[in-house]
Amino acid sequence: MKTLRQFAAAVQFMTRIPVPSFHFDNDLVLGGAKFYPLVGALVALGAIAIERGLQMHLPASIVAIVVLTYLVVITGGFHEDGLADTGDALGGGWTRERMLTIMHDSRIGSFGTLAVCLSLLARWALLSVMPSERFPLYMLAAHVLCRWSTLPLGTFLDSARGDGLGAKLAHKISPASAAIGTLLAFAIVGWALKSQALIPIAAVSLITMLSGWYYRSQIGGVTGDCFGATNQLSEIAVYFCGIWQ
Repeated sequence: MKTLRQFAAAVQFMTRIPVPSFHFDNDLVLGGAKFYPLVGALVALGAIAIERGLQMHLPASIVAIVVLTYLVVITGGFHEDGLADTGDALGGGWTRERMLTIMHDSRIGSFGTLAVCLSLLARWALLSVMPSERFPLYMLAAHVLCRWSTLPLGTFLDSARGDGLGAKLAHKISPASAAIGTLLAFAIVGWALKSQALIPIAAVSLITMLSGWYYRSQIGGVTGDCFGATNQLSEIAVYFCGIWQ
C-alpha cells in the first residue's frame, strides 16, 4: 500500500493525471522519487498512442504539434515553466542573489520566453522528422530519462535557497531511491532501444552532470526550476539521438 501511495504521489507531483485522494506529504514525494522514470513512461505512452493513431491521417509536422500539446497539457507546463525561470535567472542575473530573486518571480522575461520558444521549436523539429518506427522507442526513452535526471540532481546537490520545490528535493532524495530509479530507467531504455540505448543514456547523464555543475557554480545548488530546465534539455537530447543514429 505504501508503494502504491508513493507511486501515486510521484504521478501527482509530476503530472496533471488524476490519482486517488491520498494524503500527500513530503515523505511520500521523496519516497516516490524512485518512480519518476515510471511516471515518464506513463506520460510517453499517451504520446505514443496519439502518434500511432494520427500518423496515417496527418502530416508528421501536424502530428508533432498535437503530441507536444498533449505533453504540455498532461504536465501542466511544469518543466517549461522551470526552463523559463532558469533562463531568465541565468541569462539576466549578475549575482547569485539576483538570479534567485528572478527565479522566484512568477513573471517571464525575454530570456525565459526565448528558452521556451527554442525548446518547443527544437522538439517540434526533431519529432517532425523522427522516423515512424523510432518514434515510440525514443519517445519512451526521452521521458523516462528526462524524469530520471531529477534523481542525481536531488541526491547530490544542495538547495540554492531555503524554500520552494528545490528545498523539498535537493540533497533529500536518498541514494537508495536514486539507485532504484536508475535501475528502472536504464532497464526500460535498454529494453526499448537495445544496443542503441547507451548513447541516449550517456547524453542525458552528461547533460545532468554539466547542468548540475553549472547550477552549483552560479547559484550554489539547485532550485525546482533547475530540475525543469535539465528535464527539457534531456528530452531534446534523446530526440536528437533518435534522428542521429
